[in-house]
Amino acid sequence: MARLSGLQREVLKLYRQCVRTVKTKPPSAQEHWRKFIRGEFKRYQHLTKKDFGAIEHLIRVGHRRFEMLSDPQIKDING
Repeated sequence: MARLSGLQREVLKLYRQCVRTVKTKPPSAQEHWRKFIRGEFKRYQHLTKKDFGAIEHLIRVGHRRFEMLSDPQIKDING
């Protein structure tokens, strides 16, 4: 397997954090969260490894959204 760049590792780390946080949500809402997270990461899968500006921006946006996801007050993505 090829070595990952720093940005790739950071994206994977953010993805793992989001997926782990889903386990803190109510069981009835966990699948909604997983689908939402997968969809958000897949939406930008077309970006090339060389598009540093866009990737760094999306990582910052992802961290802000992760903070919202981590809030125990938010139970479901739809509500």
